[in-house]
Amino acid sequence: MSDNFFFPVFTGLLEPEHVEKIGSALWEFLWLISKVTKEIVENDETIGIVLGGRPVKNIEMSESLGYSLAKVERNISTLKKQGYITTKRTPYGNIFKVKNSKKFHKNRTLKNDGSVSREPSDLEREPSNLMERTLRFEGCNKDIKDIKDIKDIKDINTTRQKKYDEENTYFKMAIYFHEKVSAVANEAGISHLIKKSNMQSWADDMRKLIEIDQVDKHQAKQVMDWVTEDSFWKTNVLSAKKLRERFMELAIKMNADKKPVQPKQKPHYDPRDIEIEFQRWIQDGNDPDDFDWSD
Repeated sequence: MSDNFFFPVFTGLLEPEHVEKIGSALWEFLWLISKVTKEIVENDETIGIVLGGRPVKNIEMSESLGYSLAKVERNISTLKKQGYITTKRTPYGNIFKVKNSKKFHKNRTLKNDGSVSREPSDLEREPSNLMERTLRFEGCNKDIKDIKDIKDIKDINTTRQKKYDEENTYFKMAIYFHEKVSAVANEAGISHLIKKSNMQSWADDMRKLIEIDQVDKHQAKQVMDWVTEDSFWKTNVLSAKKLRERFMELAIKMNADKKPVQPKQKPHYDPRDIEIEFQRWIQDGNDPDDFDWSD
């Protein structure tokens, strides 16, 4: 392990009965105990939840302990057979539970009637503030960082950090579009709608537009220029996110507006048409001298 820490283990594991049952699976058992992040009571038995219930692949344990996957799987099977752990298979690995867990034994107290109850450990308490929860969890167990909730919190914090510097192409695209949108918003009296624009978010949307949606940068600029001039769209597309969401529709509309209007062609003149009209004039009993021969 790269991060070392202390965790309690009961000396009962050293009794001959357990030594014989556990055998070479001791290291897998200790690995699982070290990863217990909270304890719950099921059917009057204390159960240790490994890594908050996150699925664990056996290869993860194998790499951590430094020996073969086959050996880890044999030892896990032994621990299950002897009743020390339970597992639940998922597509992403096994959810491990340690039976008769005593990792947080010091938090248990006696009730007035002599029965045993437990105060929740620091790991089990759920602070209302997510950041407080992160700090508390990490302070108690270095490996708690693997729990999904903590990872999500870290991901959120990471995304808040500056990612695109001022020389970044996507940041420059974001600034370019923001300046055009700002001009539209000021003219329309709606500048408050873009007052708190996050240029990092705008830059990331520009990146997604180019890298994920595979839009050409030149075309992206054309649409930015067009949409901020169009009488309808200029007040309806006020962010990079909205630009990306409606880009295909905007590009189609832009191209349609740019197509030159074909002039109406005059009908082709055929001199025979006037002759036909003259014959009809006569057939209708009209005077030939009154027929109009002009076009």
